[in-house]
This record gives sequence, structure tokens and C-alpha cells, in this order.
Amino acid sequence: MHNDLNALFSRLWQSYRRVTPSAERIHQLLGERESHPIVNDHIALRTFNLAPVRLDKLAGHFLKLGYQPGGEYHFEAKKLYARHYEHPDPDVPKVFISELLVDQCSVQLQAIVSGLVAQTNPGAVDADDFLTSGRHWKLDYGTYRSLLEESEYAAWTAAWGYRANHFTVSINHLESIKTVAQINQLLKDHGFAINTSGGEVKGSPQELLEQSSTLADRVALEFTDQVATVPSCFYEFALRYRKPDGNLYSGFVAASADKIFESTHASN
Repeated sequence: MHNDLNALFSRLWQSYRRVTPSAERIHQLLGERESHPIVNDHIALRTFNLAPVRLDKLAGHFLKLGYQPGGEYHFEAKKLYARHYEHPDPDVPKVFISELLVDQCSVQLQAIVSGLVAQTNPGAVDADDFLTSGRHWKLDYGTYRSLLEESEYAAWTAAWGYRANHFTVSINHLESIKTVAQINQLLKDHGFAINTSGGEVKGSPQELLEQSSTLADRVALEFTDQVATVPSCFYEFALRYRKPDGNLYSGFVAASADKIFESTHASN
């Protein structure tokens, strides 16, 4: 099973790094300072709460590899619902999957997204490569801009489809860096932009999780009618604290995740 997990995360990383050149550079920057491989704390995936691409369908790919459901998270202002999933082996990355509650959005957005999702072959969602398969629908730039006016999340998901939205460096496993502030400073010293929404460091020791992230790269993406530069993916950094029982906290903090979502905002 670990071979299957390693193969899946390798595919997810390759798909992610192709559209996130900054992640490759940051990974190399940290690798030069560390004697051990960089450990991935978690990845995140985005989708819509419409058949056949609901959150549960994406989660199924991980459940069959031994993952178990963790916490649930609600983001009312962004109209999102999320769950995280953990593997019994604590060294296997956690997975955070969110979905847009399309039925809570405007009639116009509902019509657009329903039309996009309807182009997805239901069988494709069960295929082994679905989580790295990208977009399953035709999308013109005007439709992307229309979605962007109401929901950055909807626009991003429509544009990029199925791939890891971010990978996350586990600061707990670094030797040369011990705090989120230190990694933020290293990134800024090397010209990387940090997501400042909610502060450069999100969370606290009291919440047992501190996080930060870069702003998403802006890359050229092909739409049906033109090529346009849009936000792609970002790199996140997480520092976990121990619970009273001595184990590292393995969940997520909704208020922090809410601000992390904004790493892909087109206005950044």
C-alpha cells in the first residue's frame, strides 16, 4: 500500500510543480540547508459539491489507501465545506479537501458551474489519475472572469480542475529552521511573496498549529479562446505543537485555513 501512496504523491507533486515554479525553487532552497529530505505535512484539493465530483468522490481515492476521516470545517463567508483525512502512519501526509457549496451561490454561478461539471465523464472520477487530471471541461476566459467576480475559489477550481492546490513543508521536520517567522524571513530574503491576509503567521501555539504560505504563482493558462496569466498554486509551511497527551496536533484551524485559501486570489 505504501508503494501506491508513494506513487500517488509523486504524481501529485509532478502535476503541482509543473504549474508552481516557485515551489521547485523553495524546495531546492530548503534542500540545500537540510541533511534530510523535506517532509510534506499535507496537500489540499478543491472541488464543487456537485455529482460526480463531490468531496466524497475525491476522498475515496485516499480512503482506499487506508486514510480515515478527520475533522470537518465550515467557511460560511466563502461558502465552503471541508474535511481532512489522515493515514494511520503519521509519516504519510494528511489531505485537506474542500468543496464549494454551489447551491448557496448566485443563480448565474450555479448555472455556469453546473454546465462545467456536466462535461465530466463520471467514470473519469474513479480513475487512478483523476486527482492529477486537471480540467475536465471547456472554459473560456470570459467565463473565468465572470466566476472570479463572485468566488475566487470557483474561478480557480474551474480554471485548474483536479490537482494539488498546495503542498506543505513540515517545519517540525526541518533542522535549520524552527519557527514560521524564520521560514517567512528566509523566503522574503530570497524574493518570495508571503500571504499577509490575517498576518504573515496564521494560528498560534494555543491553537496547536501555526502556518504561513507564499502567494500563488501567476502562470500562463490556456482557455478555449485565449491564453491568460492567472494564479496557479502556492507553497505552505506548517508548525504543529504537542497536545496534552504528548502527540502532535494533527488537525487544522478553520480561521487560519480561511486566510490560506486567499493565497490564490487574483487580486494579490
